[in-house]
Order: sequence, then C-alpha cells, then structure tokens
Amino acid sequence: MSTTLPLTDPPARAFGLPDTARAGLAGTPFGLYVHVPFCATRCGYCDFNTYTAEELGSGAARAEYAGTALAELRQAADLLGPDRPPVSTVFVGGGTPTLLPADDLAAVLDGIRALFPVADDVEVTTEANPETVTPAGLARLRAAGFTRISLGMQSAAEHVLAVLDRRHTPGRAAEAAREARAAGFEHVNLDLIYGTPGETDADWAASLDAVLAAPVDHVSAYSLIVEPGTRLARRVARGELPMPDDDVLADRYEQADATLRAAGFDWYEVSNWARSEAARCRHNELYWANANWWGIGPGAHSHVGGLRWWNVKHPAAYAGRLLRGESPVQDSELLDEADRALETVMLGLRLRAGLPLTALSAAGRLRAAVAVARGLLDPVAHEGGRAVLTDRGRLLADAVVRELTD
Repeated sequence: MSTTLPLTDPPARAFGLPDTARAGLAGTPFGLYVHVPFCATRCGYCDFNTYTAEELGSGAARAEYAGTALAELRQAADLLGPDRPPVSTVFVGGGTPTLLPADDLAAVLDGIRALFPVADDVEVTTEANPETVTPAGLARLRAAGFTRISLGMQSAAEHVLAVLDRRHTPGRAAEAAREARAAGFEHVNLDLIYGTPGETDADWAASLDAVLAAPVDHVSAYSLIVEPGTRLARRVARGELPMPDDDVLADRYEQADATLRAAGFDWYEVSNWARSEAARCRHNELYWANANWWGIGPGAHSHVGGLRWWNVKHPAAYAGRLLRGESPVQDSELLDEADRALETVMLGLRLRAGLPLTALSAAGRLRAAVAVARGLLDPVAHEGGRAVLTDRGRLLADAVVRELTD
C-alpha cells in the first residue's frame, strides 16, 4: 500500500507578524526548530511528516534541502526585523536529520548564526537514528556547534525493533551514544518506546539496563500509540498484532521511573528524565512553557506571541514556494485568551514543577481539590498554591488535564 501523499499546494498568501505577536518578543525565550523530512524507510508506527526517496519524486531533492531551509530562515529573519530576539535553542528534528551530510547541517547552523543573534550558551540539538551516524560525522557536527544529540533507540530487543520497523541492531544505539560522547557532545539522549506488541517485562528491563550502560544524561520514554493511517494501525486492524494494553503501559512506565530514579535520573516532564538540570532539553522546555519558536521546513509549526502557523506539508510544495520567493506558510490562527489559558494548563501540568492554581479557572480550582483527594495531585504543593502531579497522577496525566480544564 503506497503511503505517498498527493502533492497539494494551496495558493500562497502574504504572511506577517501582527503587533500583538511582536509585543513580547524581547522578554520571551526564542528558539528555532528545523524539520528534516527525510527517512531511509518509514517506521510502521510513525505518523510524522516524513518521506522516503521513492515517495518524494521530483522537486524535493535531499541534496538541495539545506539551501531551501536557509531560504526560509532568511524570510524569518526579515519578518522578525532588526529587533529579532536572540536564539536560545536550535532543534533539528525529523525525520532523520543525519541522513543529510554533516556539512549540510553545519551550513544550516552557520546560516542561523549569520542571520540571527545567538545566545552564548545556545543549546543546539539534532535528532539521529543510530545507523545514520559515524564518528567522523559526529565530530563534524560537534565542531560546527551542535551541543546535544537525541538518538532513537526505542528498544534493546531485536524482535521489538522488528515490529516497529526499526533498522538498527539492538546494540547500535548505545554504541552511537558512546561515539557522540567521544566526539565531545555535552548532552546525549536516548529515546525509548514501551508497550510494543510482543514486548515482555524482561525485554523492557533489558532496554532500561542498556540505556543505563550507555554514557547518557537524558532519557525519554514514550508509550506506543497506534496512530490512524500507519502501517502499525493496519496490522492491528487486521488482527496481526494486539493493541497496547493500558495496564501494561502503566506497569512499564512505573518500571522506567523506578529504574531511572535509582540510577540518578530525575523526571522533569512526564516522559523525560535527566541526570541534572543542565541535562534537561531546554528546547522542549521552551515548548512546555508556551514560549516562542519558529519552525523551519515542510509541515513545521511555529508559535510567536499567541500566533500559531504551519507550513505546507509536502517537501516539493515547500521548496517550490521558496524558489518563487513566496511564503511557505499554509495557514495561521491567533489564539484567544481562553486558548492560551488551556494550553498553559495542558503543558504546564506535565512538568515536575506543575503550575500555579491561579492558572486554573474557578471550576478548575474546585476540581483540583477533588484531584488531591483522589491522590492525583500533591497535597503539600496544593496547600502552597500549586497543582503538581503525584506519581499516580503522572500515569493519568491526560485525564487530570481534562478534569482541570473547562
């Protein structure tokens, strides 16, 4: 079954930042996200805006992508104007950014430095699949100014990787982490997925042990979600694989938390653990704080001062817009106060620090008291005026958010 998306390119329109969005630029952290939409193969569980070579066709050559991204960065710099804020974080995600040559990723980072003021302590992250990095490539990225790498490990069990359609061998992710450390990366993350059909308790324990044996200071662990339209969803619908079991997912999460805590990792967001405050992903913290970021690339989303917008999704349509000097933005929306308040709760409650009760509506504050009685919110924090998830609350974070929002 082909997963090629039709090339649809809505008519281009003018795009600019209203004064209301510009108002808080100077005092709000600002980051750049660069989306690289290429993958060698499509993983069966993934619904991100990514493409293999055979899906793309003409007009979206990988070799030209760095230049295309730089064209959008120039547009962004022009739109922000001479008072554009300093860049505090850069995150190159995908897809598989490291399918691009290291020199191309370095050129994008050089372009950012030429176009924007950049903080002295800027955090620069790239995602990577373990099989797409080499010691030489990692050394080139580090020399270019990348400080952090996030490697997609998912599992240490070969049969679990096979269900997820991952190409690397079980030991390759840890080996790539060691290579990244040797290249001088300050921070190294491994991503895990738990709850894959066929994964056993022993498989999950082995994956956690493999992570802790690697030189990492950050771990992300996400439950498997069967996204509509993916190959995994079709296999589940045909009865080839069972749906992930909610009780198993909860057990896996508790096992991860206990194992990582015992090894010196503290959770700071529901799905993220770090060895120290310095090891936290500052770019993701910028998202969770509802700060400002500009997304570069096909399908990339942005948010500045309550204005949200997103680019056309197909890489050929995206490249064509920029080649013609047009904006790649497909559409935008200006969030009202109610939308922004809702997002503050949705994002902030997932953080270890939680959020002030004053961020909730009157009805939400009443429900927070009920959540305390049910063991979902910490009673001491509640007495101090904050809504903070308990360990049990973290297992039900999405449900707690629904309860506390109108």
